[in-house]
Amino acid sequence: MTKLVLLLGIALPLHALAQSQTDQYADDVRSIDAIIDAYYDVISGANTDPWQYDRDAFLHAPDAIITRVLGDGSTETHSLAEEYIPYLLAPKEDIYEIELGREVTQFGQIAQVWSAYELRTDPAVASGVRGVNSIQLHFDQGRWWITSWLTQNESEENPIPNNLLDQNER
Repeated sequence: MTKLVLLLGIALPLHALAQSQTDQYADDVRSIDAIIDAYYDVISGANTDPWQYDRDAFLHAPDAIITRVLGDGSTETHSLAEEYIPYLLAPKEDIYEIELGREVTQFGQIAQVWSAYELRTDPAVASGVRGVNSIQLHFDQGRWWITSWLTQNESEENPIPNNLLDQNER
């Protein structure tokens, strides 16, 4: 009986925590547009804003992969947990990833999102540091998950295609 009480004492709070997180972020994963909007919201903010690790992790599949194409054309691939390491080691800075345009293709329970962005230190001031995110999603367990994303910055040789930019960003 003591073991059962101890087990329930541990399991019930964990279940309540998981349930409250699911309730708290449920709107973030109800549609493709909602999860992409939440993704940009999670990574953007002032240095005084707290990190939103729980929310970010909730958006991603447990085995999500992140790949960056670097300036020299090489790639860097890592897990979501590894993505957090530089953020934990350095002081938080003002960073805003502003979406400039989006193109979504869906087939059944999978989706591909092309999303043009600009990195800024002030949300109201353009920086010219732009690029494209290629975000893959899947629908499972009644919600959308970010399975993987790739990102590459814009360059003179590789400008963002006009179809990924809102009219005023071209």
